[in-house]
Amino acid sequence: MGHVNLPPSRRGGPGRQWTFLDLVSASFFAAVLVFFILVFTSLGDSLAASGRRALARSSSSSDPRQRDRLLALLDGPPVPGGHRAVIDACPAEEVDYMPCEDPRRNSQLSRHMNLYRERHCPPPGESLLCLTPPPQGYRYPVSWPESLHKIWHDNMPYDKIAERKGHQGWMKEEGQYFIFPGGGTMFPDGASQYIAKLGQFIPINSGVLRTALDMGCGVASFGGFLLKENIITLSFAPRDSHKAQIQFALERGIPAFVAMLGTRRLPFPAYSFDLVHCSRCLIPFTAYNGTYLIEVDRLLRPGGFLVISGPPVQWTNQDKEWSDLQAMAHALCYELITVDGNTAIWKKPSGASCLPNQNEFGLDLCSDTDDPSEAWYFNLKKCVSKPSLAGEIAVGSIPRWPERLSRPTARVSLMKNGVDVFEADTRRWVRRVAYYKKSLGLELGKPRIRNVMDMNAIFGGFAAALNSDPVWVMNVIPARKPLTLGIIYDRGLIGVYHDWCEAFSTYPRTYDLIHVAGINSLIRDPTSGKSRCHLLDLMIEMDRMLRPEGTAVIRDLPDVIDKVARIAHAIRWTAQVHESEPETRGGEKILVATKTFWKLPSASN
Repeated sequence: MGHVNLPPSRRGGPGRQWTFLDLVSASFFAAVLVFFILVFTSLGDSLAASGRRALARSSSSSDPRQRDRLLALLDGPPVPGGHRAVIDACPAEEVDYMPCEDPRRNSQLSRHMNLYRERHCPPPGESLLCLTPPPQGYRYPVSWPESLHKIWHDNMPYDKIAERKGHQGWMKEEGQYFIFPGGGTMFPDGASQYIAKLGQFIPINSGVLRTALDMGCGVASFGGFLLKENIITLSFAPRDSHKAQIQFALERGIPAFVAMLGTRRLPFPAYSFDLVHCSRCLIPFTAYNGTYLIEVDRLLRPGGFLVISGPPVQWTNQDKEWSDLQAMAHALCYELITVDGNTAIWKKPSGASCLPNQNEFGLDLCSDTDDPSEAWYFNLKKCVSKPSLAGEIAVGSIPRWPERLSRPTARVSLMKNGVDVFEADTRRWVRRVAYYKKSLGLELGKPRIRNVMDMNAIFGGFAAALNSDPVWVMNVIPARKPLTLGIIYDRGLIGVYHDWCEAFSTYPRTYDLIHVAGINSLIRDPTSGKSRCHLLDLMIEMDRMLRPEGTAVIRDLPDVIDKVARIAHAIRWTAQVHESEPETRGGEKILVATKTFWKLPSASN
């Protein structure tokens, strides 16, 4: 093989030897380059933030020895003049800390069926053992109903949605506020006009419809504007690239929840919602053998309405998806009410399912052993739930709002002495809420309290007693307790299943008042009676959810309340312990606490 003659400078062989001065010069120029990248580019900001987070997490995470010392102080008898437990603040990078929706963890998971956008909680002991701080510039939120239309910019200073969706009427920045004109991608002219249009085909304002689910809700203007029609909408969306959309909704005082329709059932009972709505939610309803439409069918009350606005309804290049959606709805015996532009409206049959039938999707009924209301970490099924009591709980059969609030429904009658227990619970909570207002001075009924949570709701009696107040209540049914959430939805209220040994799916600072009766039962195994987690972790989670100056009302036996009071002081709450109502049996005590409004020192200090 011939060789090419290269000039000396291009030939192989020994090149110029590096001197010590060359090495020093190269190191200097490399250091200058790195300095420029770190100081003047976004990569530097990202690396710095990641470093701060890693350092903060190493110092704030649950070091076993530190945790054991804190628990020993909190569990042991109080020592006069002794050392008191104090929980430190989390670092500034954790202002939006969500333990079970942490993108730093979830981004490593599979994308299949959006698994990575679902709940994935850290192992026990790995959550941060610190108090989530507010952002710099945070102030007490704008009160309801003004908050429906504007909120403080600095309470969640994220401009991404305003920049990308402002032309569609989602939101825009004006001075120190974010303004919400009420628009959405499929209703840029405003939710009011869109709702009026739907009202031509759906009984919006007659009391027939009360509970609604808005999937992929954006900033929840649809749900916000339905409130004046006495329809309460639970809006959900994942924590995703549209930063903080659910956080914006809750700051506005609109019921909302972080969730993703992925591999599991949504944490709601069967036949809960009178109306299910999707406005460009981009859920592939007929994918995976129609699994997602089957889940919608599980949630939709017999006789209820399904509205899909946007893709694939008569959408360019989605003819097959639109055809499949119509065919599958037909297989479920849904009545197509109308197709108006890119909006389609169906009505679910009021009676028993028309399955089994001949259909191209292989749809069939689930077995008799399937409980369609089991929905806590329960994988989606490819079978259709068979509604029991369909005629009694159907839209049109169930009492209209507000009569349904106080009327025992067919699901109550399935419980032993259910009607008597339900009515006694309703009367009990009317008395208790009156006592809260008159004797404990809770500002229920005033604009300062809008977003309320009941952590152990049972039949929703606490929420029902607040019906005349300008609040909405997230009724939580602990996943290990009797599944009474369907009764709560029958009453025209809303809620979710949850296990309180895990963090709740919401952003920090989203509730004005958190109420819990029997707090110790939330962490105790109902079979063994042993604690599954510690009250400290639960109360740190309550602190994360509470707004600064928010209120916690906790009722339990005196020894439990003593322990709760010690933890309350450790997490910077001011607390008072009160006697329970005169007619209450069992010697319960009531702790009323206020979360103090503290801030991290500013970076300039």
